[in-house]
Amino acid sequence: MDRHADEEEIEIEINEESLVLASEQLPQQLPIIPLRPRPAFPAILIPLNISGVEKVAIMRKVADSETKTIGLVLVKNIDGKDEPENLHPIGVVGKIVKVLNAEEDSIQLLVNCLERFSIETLHETKQGLYADVEYHLEKSLAKHQELKAYSMAIISTLKELVQINPLYSEEIKMFLGRSSMDDPGRLADFAANLTSADGQELQLVLSTLNVRQRIEQVLVLLKKELEVSRLQSKISKQIEKNISEQQRQFFLKEQLKTIKKELGLEKEGKTSEIEKFQQRLKGLIFNEEAQKAVDEEIEKLQLIEPSSPEYNVSRNYLDWLTILPWGKNTQDSYDISKAQRALDRDHFGLDDVKERILEFIAVGKMKGDISGSILCLVGPPGTGKTSIGKSIAAALKRNFFRFSLGGMRDEAEIKGHRRTYIGAMPGKFVQAIKQAGSSNPVLMLDEIDKIGASFQGDPASALLEVLDPEQNNSFRDHYLDVPFDLSNVLFIATANQLDTIPAPLLDRMEIIRLSGYIMAEKVEIARRYLIPKALKNHGLTKQQVTIRKDALETIVDNYAREAGVRGLENRIKKIMRKTAMLFKNIPGIVTGLAWTSMGGVTLQIEATAMPSQSKGFKQTGQLGKVMIESSEIAYSYVMGHLNEYGLAEDFLNKHFIHIHVPAGATPKDGPSAGVTMTTALLSMISAKAVRKKLGMTGELSLTGQVLPIGGLKEKTIAARRSGLKTLIFPESNRKDFDELPDHLKDGLDVHFAKNYHDVYTIAFPDK
Repeated sequence: MDRHADEEEIEIEINEESLVLASEQLPQQLPIIPLRPRPAFPAILIPLNISGVEKVAIMRKVADSETKTIGLVLVKNIDGKDEPENLHPIGVVGKIVKVLNAEEDSIQLLVNCLERFSIETLHETKQGLYADVEYHLEKSLAKHQELKAYSMAIISTLKELVQINPLYSEEIKMFLGRSSMDDPGRLADFAANLTSADGQELQLVLSTLNVRQRIEQVLVLLKKELEVSRLQSKISKQIEKNISEQQRQFFLKEQLKTIKKELGLEKEGKTSEIEKFQQRLKGLIFNEEAQKAVDEEIEKLQLIEPSSPEYNVSRNYLDWLTILPWGKNTQDSYDISKAQRALDRDHFGLDDVKERILEFIAVGKMKGDISGSILCLVGPPGTGKTSIGKSIAAALKRNFFRFSLGGMRDEAEIKGHRRTYIGAMPGKFVQAIKQAGSSNPVLMLDEIDKIGASFQGDPASALLEVLDPEQNNSFRDHYLDVPFDLSNVLFIATANQLDTIPAPLLDRMEIIRLSGYIMAEKVEIARRYLIPKALKNHGLTKQQVTIRKDALETIVDNYAREAGVRGLENRIKKIMRKTAMLFKNIPGIVTGLAWTSMGGVTLQIEATAMPSQSKGFKQTGQLGKVMIESSEIAYSYVMGHLNEYGLAEDFLNKHFIHIHVPAGATPKDGPSAGVTMTTALLSMISAKAVRKKLGMTGELSLTGQVLPIGGLKEKTIAARRSGLKTLIFPESNRKDFDELPDHLKDGLDVHFAKNYHDVYTIAFPDK
């Protein structure tokens, strides 16, 4: 049987009786009330708020009438006007049950929605919209089995919704109390009204007069509502879980905090901070203004909650105030003979400078203090200005701190930032006092002649207050904003020249000139200080390296003629490095040959291993992309061939490998370091050094083939220059080597390798 025909037959049987009953109760013309944003459905009781003087007047008139009926029609466009073109053709007739609240321009009604209607004719009058309507009455379809099945599907879905969202249960109970579950049309209307679907989707349900089609539409809406409710329930449960976990952690932390507090094991964060600051105050001697600031800030900190942003600002300020050595002075030593020995121990020559410093200490001994003194050591680079400052601090037994003024362009670096700025800090002088740990240290101001100026201020002008004995007893840093006594600080500035120092600043300093060293002094300085220092820094001994006096004189006369000894020191370091090459036959270090735009050079490839639970590999030395790839190929080759060279196969699994190419500030790239890196790795793993005076170059493939390289002539020259005697080149470069002049090839033991096994045999001859 056709279910559509069956439903139409039932509608015809019931329609006549229903129409007769409806005509006796419902008027054929209704005042129309436009609805937003959802339509109303039959058999639903709804509250209705209406505003506007004209509409309120119509509602009062309807409420006083016998039928009390109005037409409720959804607008097509929510933002449109209340005009005939903006109304849907099907709406619901409603009966005013009660007037809840009535004012001149607004009214609240309780409306019982009854039946659907279609608008036949719509009239727009001064009193509002009126329509001639045709009613579509619901019919009893209880005996229709297909519709009963649809009804059961709706009820089943509603039960699922109730389980997920209990708010639906009250509305379902109210509906069941007023309606019969045997009425599928009313059930569909109720279920549609229950959803949160869009108003236009609901209007489509309202406009569907065929009950079966209407139920199908409602089932789709219910399924959507069910999915939304499930998702909403899932989100709510997740949020509740997170909140519950956070609350649990909070309560546990609070309980733990309380237990620790009761047992005396731990105090609250703020209490602990305040006690820390109060403990620091013991032994400090503040001036009146600083003491007042500390007391006020501690009182303020006690009132602020730790969660407040102001708390951290106040805590950091107190931290700086209480960590400075207020009134803490070291005891000066004015022993002239000890000062003489300290200066002679650390410096050779400079007799006039030493004499001036001893006079300075003698005057301090007569006065009882050396406050208000500002020295400026002026001389060429490398003449020992900084080390003399350290010697003065050691002679006086004062703490020493040094910082550079070179390139400083911001006044705030001298006097600090105001606390209103984020990340504000005190200036360099307050930071130096903190680091020195006493209020009378020796502060060395390096490169005072290179101080700059910019739109951010003039640091040289800010220094005037610091270096003026008449003002620095109450130096006020912008961050601290309380006076700090710098008058007991011994300031020692250094400069290469006086021309760039502002005259007012220069006027505040005592100038001590260091003119430089003659050859005899440089040779003696090298013998006493520079050579022992270089030997220690390079891991060498006096028995391994000796530089004769005539050699030192030659170096000074031909390569280090500057006034200071910095160039001489660099030359001595170079000698030590070259000498170390002769003794440095250490496992994991191999010499490679490289080509640069400036000619050939030698590179030291270093490999080391650190015990680790898992394998790892990294490279350092500012290597280029190609050189990094060469190191990775070397690592892979070694990993796959450990057994061939008699090494433990699990070594790399238990160690983190590091390859380094010294002179990290110089970029390096190229493929020719492959065999060198492989040899360094095998040397490190086997703990066997390669043969002495060995250099090599060649690109390595994953299969162990040694590939040709370029720049062979330049690399050969670099090898001869570095004193290497045994060289390994790729077999493919044999012809290139044969074409070199004989004087380049003489005295070299050159080998050519086709694969890495050839390289290994030459590098480790005892294997």
